[in-house]
Amino acid sequence: MPVKNRFAELLPEITAWRRDIHENPELLFDTHRTAALVAEKLREFGCDEIVEGIGRTGVVGVIKGRSDGSGRTVGLRADMDALPIEEATGLDYASKTPGKMHACGHDGHTAMLLGAAKYLAETRNFDGTAVVIFQPAEEGGGGGREMCADGMMDRFGIDEVYGMHNWPGNPLGSFGIRPGPFFAAADVLEVTFEGKGGHAAKPNEAVDTTVMAAQAVLALQTIASRNANPVDTLVVSVTSFETSTTTHNVIPQTVLLKGTIRSMSKEVQDMAEARISEICHGIAAAHGGTAEVNYIRNYPATVNADTETEYAAEVARAVSGDCAHADITMGAEDFSFMLEERPGAYILVGNGDSAPVHHPEYNFNDEVIPAGCSWYAGMVEARLPVS
Repeated sequence: MPVKNRFAELLPEITAWRRDIHENPELLFDTHRTAALVAEKLREFGCDEIVEGIGRTGVVGVIKGRSDGSGRTVGLRADMDALPIEEATGLDYASKTPGKMHACGHDGHTAMLLGAAKYLAETRNFDGTAVVIFQPAEEGGGGGREMCADGMMDRFGIDEVYGMHNWPGNPLGSFGIRPGPFFAAADVLEVTFEGKGGHAAKPNEAVDTTVMAAQAVLALQTIASRNANPVDTLVVSVTSFETSTTTHNVIPQTVLLKGTIRSMSKEVQDMAEARISEICHGIAAAHGGTAEVNYIRNYPATVNADTETEYAAEVARAVSGDCAHADITMGAEDFSFMLEERPGAYILVGNGDSAPVHHPEYNFNDEVIPAGCSWYAGMVEARLPVS
């Protein structure tokens, strides 16, 4: 099952879809144009069913094989949304919308899954059902969670589900995967310290929130270094320090800290949340102030099922000749919500020597398309073989 010749033939057409999506980026759930383009293409391909508006602006296409002999359904997922970044690539197909760009390659993911859908609808070389899932709002909106909450898995009878992300720096068209925890859980932290504002020349008459917050920034780092087991993976990053005043001679009444917590297990996640609360409340009390801690569990860890990971790796090896054992990444991915509902796996495909994702000079490499399409289609043919 090497790269399929059909995708070499389709490469100019799929590239045109990708570049059209790149020129017209949309954020979060506001993927109306992209979703409409996807639905139009799926209709052109002759999919057996196309459903729009799942998870608000998600699109699902159903493709039935030669028979339903296996009685099984395989789901394939791609994300559609862009990022609020000003593009700096200088490409002739660069974003037409100021402040928005496809800086993570979701345009490529969508185009590759469309290419696979076209091929699967043409060939029907499988027994069972393929479900192609086009998801909005991966970049912070939890579109995967919303599609699952809409009952997608049960509605389409999905038995197992697979997703893919391009990976800059990895050899072009190569694959990498690992079983178990792969991408981190990403939680959101907001801590408001309340004290007593006052004149900076009379700190004895105030309850200084900047001192509380500054001590908290440093103390929170001890959670990873002193509370987590050294063999566990945990990141606690404070990324914003906002005071209620910016004047040089006023002690602010409030300070707001914001940050992110990344972990690979619910046990570490629980510990980090508890320690953050204890540390912030303790520091505030020691200074005569108060703290309000808002810990938001956002994306869970992306955990690949062992058996399905090997299925995905087998197809990747057939396409490219090899499939590397990938490293854990502390980035987050809301395909995790789908993996919480069904067994499956998430795989990386190399984007070659490109700028990193979420960078204004990033661009998806169109030469990846044949390999990515072949893997998507190959997962269906391998998991739903013709009797």
